[in-house]
Order: sequence, then C-alpha cells, then structure tokens
Amino acid sequence: MTDPHDMIRQAERQCQQRGARFTPIRRRVLEMIADAPGSLKAYDLLDRLATEHAAARPPTIYRALEFLIDQGLVHRIESLNAYVACPCPEHAHGFQLLICRLCGRVEELHLDEINDQLASRARELGFAVQRQTIELLGVCDVCRQASERPAAPAELP
Repeated sequence: MTDPHDMIRQAERQCQQRGARFTPIRRRVLEMIADAPGSLKAYDLLDRLATEHAAARPPTIYRALEFLIDQGLVHRIESLNAYVACPCPEHAHGFQLLICRLCGRVEELHLDEINDQLASRARELGFAVQRQTIELLGVCDVCRQASERPAAPAELP
C-alpha cells in the first residue's frame, strides 16, 4: 500500500509540472481518498469535507473529483460509483481494478498487454475508445482466508 503522504507529495509535483492548480480543496479530497482503506462515495466525501468547510456542496466535491481523475490521481469505480486513489499516477496506460466485495479493498493492476489487445481489437472494429474501466469483483486473499478458518468453539457456561 502506498503511503498517503507520498501520494500527496507526488500529486503536488505532478500538478506543478503540468501547470494544474492543486487547490486546498482538491488536496483535501485526495487526502481523504488516499487515507481511506477502500473506496469512498462522493457523498461520504462531502460529509467529511463539510465538517471542515461549511460551504462545501456537491458541486465542490464533483469538481474536485473531476480534476483528480483528469490528473490521473484518482479512479472512479464504475460498479460502486465510488472513488479510490491511484497509487501510481505516472503510469500513463490503462489499468485494472481488483475489488474485494467483502472488505472493499481495491488493488490496481497494470497489465498493458490486455489494454493493448482491447485497443487493437477496438481499432479493427472502427471503435474509438475514450475511456476504459476494467473491474474484477471478488474476494481478496485476507477475506478468503478468514472465511476458511474454522470457527472457535463456543465456551460452555
């Protein structure tokens, strides 16, 4: 797992290099997402931000999220309508997300050969891909192992 502080420093550098404004609100939204053990929904972010910024409204969150996605700092999990920090925003190619349906943990993969195959086939069909999201929903190793452990015997009175 990537350190949230490292993610923020990397985001600052990346925005500075691109001439993009990394405002305090955008920074705070990224911090909240990076600190979360799993994904967060926009209204969860709004609730958290509203405790710090009374003027925070849905457009505030959605504009910040749009910026963070455009900068490659955050991914939208389409199936959950939620957001997760990108651990490697310098990776310019597509990605795949492994999503644990039990604990909500999200792991990012970069299997470029899959992306290349999909892009090639789309081109053959005359299709112009604008955005690609590959999500694999399942159970992570930690949750799977926990479910396989035998239950502890109940204590007798």
